[in-house]
Amino acid sequence: MTWRYIIKQLAFPPSSLLILLLLSFVLRKRWPKVALTSFILGVAGLYTMSLPITVEYAARALETEIPLTQAQWPSLNQQADAIVILGGGREVNDPAWQGDQPSLMAMQRLRYGARLAKATNLPVLVSGGLHFGQPPSEAQIMADSLAEDFGITARWLEGESRTTWENALYTAKILQAEGIQRVLLVTDAWHMPRSRWSYEQLGFSVTSAPVGFLSGANSRPLNGWMPESKALWQNTALLNEAIGALLYRLSYRAPKP
Repeated sequence: MTWRYIIKQLAFPPSSLLILLLLSFVLRKRWPKVALTSFILGVAGLYTMSLPITVEYAARALETEIPLTQAQWPSLNQQADAIVILGGGREVNDPAWQGDQPSLMAMQRLRYGARLAKATNLPVLVSGGLHFGQPPSEAQIMADSLAEDFGITARWLEGESRTTWENALYTAKILQAEGIQRVLLVTDAWHMPRSRWSYEQLGFSVTSAPVGFLSGANSRPLNGWMPESKALWQNTALLNEAIGALLYRLSYRAPKP
């Protein structure tokens, strides 16, 4: 798992772009044309990946699911039998809380899932695995936050998964064993198409409940053409999602009964 993390971080921005800049310096005397190409790609990549305008247009390509309206919330229990909230990372060893806490992205999902649970009275499953094999699971952290911050008790905890596909796979083992086939799925809007596809491959009927849209007008000065550190993180997440969506359809199939 550690090596997988290292390889992934080196392959994605900003590490991959910094490597290009380092290569341009190392190769500048022996292969100046290669060095110049590497430098241009590195600088152009860093600039593009740090722009809010890039976030806006990249998210538009990924966020294909329509958001729910609050008027729809009370009737969602006619379309689903359980709410599934996918994990969105954690903050490790937060001194204020004396332990791991849900990340800001995870809290956004939890808040939305909690609102839906109160509106529909549907039972909740939270899904998320361990941090490099170390407990508590992300599902446990999410369940604790749901109870303590939102007054919602998670009925099921899926604490083994490491990927979106495993979220669906291990959720199926829990819910389908109880005859539940229809789920209201909560995750970020840009992550929803891959998540929905994974759950449908495992036999679920999915009602999407996307949150955290990034495709709205960025409302920045100069229309989002000024670099921002936040945009660099968001664009990296969107790039990871675009690649993941493609690879999932090539790599995964539902297990045979």
